[in-house]
Amino acid sequence: MNNDRYIAAIEISSSKIIGAIGKTSGRGDLDIIALEQEKCVESVRYGNIKNLEETSTRIARIINKLERKAGVAPRVVGRLFVGLSGRSIRSISSEATLTLQDDTEITQDIIMRLRDEALKKAIDSSLEVVDAVPGIFTVGKTETRNPIGQVGNRIKGSFDLIVCRPEIKRNLSRTITEKAGIKIERFVVTALATAHLILKPEEKRLGCMLVDMGAETTTVSIYKNGGLQYFATIPLGGRNITRDLTTLNLLEERAEDIKILSGNAISISQSAVHNLNGLKVQDVNNLVVARAEEIVANVVEQMVYAGLKDSDLSGGMKVIGGACKLARMTELLAQQSNLHVSVGKLPDGIIYIEDSESNPGIESLEVISIAYAAATLSQTDCLEERRDSQIIGQPQQQPLQPQQPQQPVQGQHVQPREPVEREEQPVRVKPHKRSLFEGFKRRITNLFSPPEDDESDLLD
Repeated sequence: MNNDRYIAAIEISSSKIIGAIGKTSGRGDLDIIALEQEKCVESVRYGNIKNLEETSTRIARIINKLERKAGVAPRVVGRLFVGLSGRSIRSISSEATLTLQDDTEITQDIIMRLRDEALKKAIDSSLEVVDAVPGIFTVGKTETRNPIGQVGNRIKGSFDLIVCRPEIKRNLSRTITEKAGIKIERFVVTALATAHLILKPEEKRLGCMLVDMGAETTTVSIYKNGGLQYFATIPLGGRNITRDLTTLNLLEERAEDIKILSGNAISISQSAVHNLNGLKVQDVNNLVVARAEEIVANVVEQMVYAGLKDSDLSGGMKVIGGACKLARMTELLAQQSNLHVSVGKLPDGIIYIEDSESNPGIESLEVISIAYAAATLSQTDCLEERRDSQIIGQPQQQPLQPQQPQQPVQGQHVQPREPVEREEQPVRVKPHKRSLFEGFKRRITNLFSPPEDDESDLLD
């Protein structure tokens, strides 16, 4: 009997859209049989879709290319697991308590009731809860990470509520379901999915920081004692460096090329008259270094907001995302955090790439993680037989039903902490010939407010 299932996933960021189809047989591994991507520069900002029509067109093209792959055809994509990320996503702590009858055995149903109570926590009306990550449980007077099977008459649990602005999910639904005509099976929090795949259990127990450095945002997830300890999104990314370089009278495309070919996160000694196609190398170096140090300063400061020191994170730091490919960026992170820093990669023996035409670089980690989370935490088959009348981009008859919060990607538990509700602003710095990292901690405020030159997350 063939138990193969097919998983279709898509990840929409501010620089690109990537789609993937994987095949799983239930053994715990995933074969990626198709990968496709499209550039997406101005239609998505800070994780929120701004141009619905253009984005849906690009998604339709990606799906069409995926369906033409040898391992997929003649089947078509009927359902999608969609990554959820963006500037407004962060965590808020919540606790709930249930009083039970004497000598009640704790079951999964009781845990779900406790989780439902935690989801009722009053939060900002502008935010929506998209996931609830379990923490420490107390049964009677005993603290535990796994309460199922214990006996007591009272249980208390802590949860990290992952929240975002409703517009993010609403615009994804309008773009994918209403315009592209594909059902969203479930939203998956991208940061939790990548940690589920990339971080080892021992790294989560020892303490580890996962940093996803994207085009317009940098997401920081900190794990300790086996579970999520802290989660935040910084509105800074690799495109900030590119836009700084446009002040040298460059188009953004040319500035991006110069950043990739000649940018360096750590200051280097160059003659002021040394030119790079008419540009002074030192001018380029000053701009790149200043912004790289600003991004790193904000990343490192997240340890302070989490109430942790570098000595608490002996599992080190894993970095992913396109911006971490800037020359010596990982070295700068290691210098300023005092942590062992390495680039995240796909684990051996779990993920296999069968699509010989694709090049799954570091930018594909997120969509592969979404597909892996879907494969291991659900029984959904996303492909279906092609109907003669089926056309990509044709709206489906039934509207999307409201999505229920998915089960947490990780099932570990963490120590309760105070809600992370304060809003901080990334530090702004000016180019300088020497290192600018000193003094950053005195000037870091409100990380979650929009940058000065940014538009709102909300559609007009």
